[in-house]
Amino acid sequence: MGEFHAIRIHDYGGPEVLRWERVELDAPGEGEVRLRQGAVGLNFIDVYVRTGLYPQDGFPITPGMEGAGEITEIGPGVTDFSVGDRVAYAGPIGAYGEERLIAADRLVKLPDAIGYETAAAAMLQGMTAQFLLRRTYPVGSGTTLLFHAAAGGVGSIACQWAAHLGATVIGTVGSEEKARVAKANGCAFAINYAREDFVARVREITEGTGVDVVYDSIGQATFPASLDCLKPMGLWVSFGQASGALPQMHMSILAQKGSLFATRPMLFDYIAERSDLEATAAELFEAIAAGHVKIAVNQAYPLREAARAHRDLEARKTTGSTVLLP
Repeated sequence: MGEFHAIRIHDYGGPEVLRWERVELDAPGEGEVRLRQGAVGLNFIDVYVRTGLYPQDGFPITPGMEGAGEITEIGPGVTDFSVGDRVAYAGPIGAYGEERLIAADRLVKLPDAIGYETAAAAMLQGMTAQFLLRRTYPVGSGTTLLFHAAAGGVGSIACQWAAHLGATVIGTVGSEEKARVAKANGCAFAINYAREDFVARVREITEGTGVDVVYDSIGQATFPASLDCLKPMGLWVSFGQASGALPQMHMSILAQKGSLFATRPMLFDYIAERSDLEATAAELFEAIAAGHVKIAVNQAYPLREAARAHRDLEARKTTGSTVLLP
């Protein structure tokens, strides 16, 4: 038992529903550990939880799907971890707290060279980049791809990684400043969609051919235009909806636009098995250690100011990754 502070919500809504509260924490149960958090990651999925787009079982809810810290107590049945271990995770929900309980089988040990802020910024977004590029579509030296929100958290990581793999990376952004960020992160071309028609520009860049794969976390604002950027039998990867929910899609649109493929993948399906979680995290840590992927923690907010962080995230004021510090 013990008291600590956490952000909790008691009803779905805007950033104002995020409340900084004192709460009680039980001793860890079977298979659980108690974690003193060093840093918490901020992600758009947290907004979806806050608004009820991804409804939870009941209130109050402590949002947050990602963090890193030190184990302070071990529950019964935990054999792979010890008090004092430095660990990180992506899911389950409950990260917006100074401390938390978490199932040990969802944790991975942190290499000594990776700090808490880097890990908290990298786990969800970095493992998302890993499965998108390595498993959803096998990106390689012959790949030409379009990545929306190329200066965002996942985009900044994925574009670096894709460029290292030899792909030609086209990114879309919302400002000239973000275009510079995208190019620094490996985009051969950065399209400012506020000034340019990204479909026309992609067709120009690819000389009318289109791209092999589009990675789209924007949703409503980029549909169905993303499909028009693909070559015949290309793949549309819809992995988010930052601009709003997608409309209902008739499968016939995929035929009309060139026998296209479409998928709506979720990280947690790709890391549901312990072996997949460990392999995904290991490849991410290796990419960071080798310098192929640099984690840009461009914003840090006190955890108690999570509402301000959410406002900035939704207003597209952030670039790269953002952490909340307990």
